[in-house]
Amino acid sequence: MTLRLLLPPLPAIPPVAVPREVRRMVRLTYLTALTTFFGYILLIAIGLLRDLVCKLLDWSKSDELMGYAPICPPFEDFYTRRIYHRIQDCFGRPIASAADAWIDVVELQSNDNDKTLRRTSNTSRCLNLGSYNYLGFAAGDQYCTPRVVESLKKYAPGTCSARADAGTTKLHIELEELAARFVGKPTAITFGMGYVTNSSIIPALVGEEGLIVSDSFNHNSIINGARASGATVQVFRHNSPSHLEEVLRENIVKGQPGTHTHHGRRYLSLLRGYTACKASSACVYLDEAHSIGVVGKSGRGVCELLGVDPADVDIMMGTFTKSFGSCGGYIAASEEIIQHLKHGCPAHLYATSMSPPAVQQAISAIKVVLGEDGSNRGAKKLARIRESSNYFRSELKKMGFVVLGDNDSPVMAIMLYDLAKLPAFSRACLRQNVAVVVVGYPATPVILARARICISASHTREDLIKGLKFCRSSAKLVALWERNASLPNQRRQRRWTERSSREEEEEPSYDLHV
Repeated sequence: MTLRLLLPPLPAIPPVAVPREVRRMVRLTYLTALTTFFGYILLIAIGLLRDLVCKLLDWSKSDELMGYAPICPPFEDFYTRRIYHRIQDCFGRPIASAADAWIDVVELQSNDNDKTLRRTSNTSRCLNLGSYNYLGFAAGDQYCTPRVVESLKKYAPGTCSARADAGTTKLHIELEELAARFVGKPTAITFGMGYVTNSSIIPALVGEEGLIVSDSFNHNSIINGARASGATVQVFRHNSPSHLEEVLRENIVKGQPGTHTHHGRRYLSLLRGYTACKASSACVYLDEAHSIGVVGKSGRGVCELLGVDPADVDIMMGTFTKSFGSCGGYIAASEEIIQHLKHGCPAHLYATSMSPPAVQQAISAIKVVLGEDGSNRGAKKLARIRESSNYFRSELKKMGFVVLGDNDSPVMAIMLYDLAKLPAFSRACLRQNVAVVVVGYPATPVILARARICISASHTREDLIKGLKFCRSSAKLVALWERNASLPNQRRQRRWTERSSREEEEEPSYDLHV
């Protein structure tokens, strides 16, 4: 038997070319790219060597498939065993408290090199920079919580039925009317899960003869919904209205996220994309899962922020899971579209409806934002989240971090690039009692691992100062140097900036009153 026969097959690695829109957002140096790729190559080489040793010494517990097909493709299997398992303690950490400004993170243990993790009885009190609790409703509210408790007594935890059967209560009808009024549309329909809102209604709206043009950074729910529709799907470059306009010339249906969780969003590019759609008489589908309730003067989303009439946006999608501290999602549109969804959307016909207490939480939270609770707490929350987000982002940039995300957005990404820095940064933050979310391949391009920061209105200025201090010290521990220190060639940095400026100037202008 030769060594060649014993070598495990080299997994097919997906393309790692960095998209143009990503290069424009991130000033990536050659040294950073080189070290990041080298890190992946080293991990793959070590993984292949370990597989070889296991095969030579017959340490594999289940080498044979016993006649069954593989559960996952070879590369996915290899990546999970040899790369993900080394860092899986950084993902899905359980919490033992409400998702407030500070949370109790459950400590995990492993006796098999992190292949399996076991919960312990120990917890760490951590500053919460990872939850989508933008307006601070998730931890209870003086107006919302008593009404939620009352709805629990009256309606019980669940309806045990679909909306089309016996799962519609007065609360569901009230929430749909309130959501439609809040976003400025004639009517709305609600679903029990935000992910399902996208993945189920897109196939109900677009068939096999349709054409969907989707932002390259759209959420997985939109991607799966577009695939399930059977329609032809084309992708336009993120933050590139000119590329969108090229595809729109053939009359399309598009999906465009409002404020995405992992990538930077330029609101001006969003506005240009909207005007390009209207100029082409295209149907506009706007995903505001993260922007509704937090973006705009009164929290009504990007339409309010950019001065766009909601009547000109055909379909507006949003969720109650972020800003409003509840669950579920909604679609706001014309009467004709909503009636079509009620008659043909599986999530409405067959899935169990939203829990009544969750419905009441969404109703109460929206009323607080609108000021219908008899106070100005909603306006104060909106002012606080914008001030806190802009302060935290500006301070991170002053420290030298590369930060993605537009002003006023509570979501921001700290670029880590190297996969090895992803778990190192996460663990260093946890040791200093800061809970952050880290994101890497395949959720991001191979070379663009990052830490995602979410700011909440429940954070005090003292909380933010502590978070900045901990982020800086954690960055030093993992050698996440300041941006200027990672750019020894300042002329190269200027070339990146000048090139980006030229590309932005080349973007065509649009009449914003189309």
